[in-house]
Amino acid sequence: MAEPEESGEARRYRGGFNPDTWEQELEAIPMFMKRCPAEIDAARQPDLACLQSLLFDEEQEPAELAKMYKNEGNEYFREKDYGRAVVSYSEGLKKKCEDAELNAVLHTNRGAAHFHLGNYRSALNDAIQAKKLKPTHLKAIIRGALCHMELKNFSEAIAWCEEGLRIDSKEKKLVEVRAKADKLKRAAERDARKAKVTEKKEQGQKETLLAAIKERNIKLVFEPSNEEEDISDGLAEISLDGFHSDNATGAKVHLDADGNLNWPVLFLYPEHEQTDFIEAFHENSRFIDHLTVMFAELPPWDLERKYLPGNLELYFEDEERAEMYELNPDQTLLQALQHQRYFVKAGTPTVLAFAKRSPFSKKYFTGKKVHRLRR
Repeated sequence: MAEPEESGEARRYRGGFNPDTWEQELEAIPMFMKRCPAEIDAARQPDLACLQSLLFDEEQEPAELAKMYKNEGNEYFREKDYGRAVVSYSEGLKKKCEDAELNAVLHTNRGAAHFHLGNYRSALNDAIQAKKLKPTHLKAIIRGALCHMELKNFSEAIAWCEEGLRIDSKEKKLVEVRAKADKLKRAAERDARKAKVTEKKEQGQKETLLAAIKERNIKLVFEPSNEEEDISDGLAEISLDGFHSDNATGAKVHLDADGNLNWPVLFLYPEHEQTDFIEAFHENSRFIDHLTVMFAELPPWDLERKYLPGNLELYFEDEERAEMYELNPDQTLLQALQHQRYFVKAGTPTVLAFAKRSPFSKKYFTGKKVHRLRR
């Protein structure tokens, strides 16, 4: 027992707690610890190290050690420290005791800890092992059914529930999970059927669309793929490649009710690094008609007032040959797309617009062959 020390102001026991840190000092005593440290330092915590060696003395029987680890894991589980619970249960299983029921409990408990950590496949593996060791272990069967639910394996969940209900037909949790799994399975099958019908319909629309494009002698260029695809499969890749604009998202070439093609068309103004995008440019519409609407008011970036419908030259670029072809503004989109050197890349026709006789266009065309219209 600590002996009191004499002092002028107050009596204090030798070896007693410091009044300012008594709570921390009490917590350091194994008997009063609320949580065991993850790592035990024998030099700094000799009492705790001694207790640990007594508890987990390797000279004890494997079954006794496995029980110790199971109890330790249960304590961690109650504290919701599932990661350390998994470690403890795993240590118990490493002892390879011959008690099949104890091993089944260790697997079941570790599976429960894995489940709370979101490791559903690991939890399922533990439930499977526990069921092998003890086929009538309802807790393992319930855990396996719950894992299959999380993994969206509804048929398997139903099978596990039915297996458990053959053991106890009134097990409430299994009855609930079985009903929920059956409902979700039916919903998933219904959704799969709808998706298949939709996919078939969309494939038919794509084939019809592709036939219309081929019929007009319009040439498409698709983005390269790692696997060779039929051109009909490639049509599914039509998109606004590299062009990100809120009003353009999702726009694709399509057939209207009258069987006419409507294309998403991108206008580029290289001199000012600006763009315009038309989501549905009717194939029989003329460029001048759209330009008249687009430039009804001068854009804010046209400070020199050069971009007027009648003062624009339109071109498309043949990237393969590095050549430019001038377009007649009175042409329709279809007439332009049927040009022998026009290739529609990624489903979006592109047109470049320049102010007539501008120094910029002259510089832009340097090094490129330009095919101009006959005046």
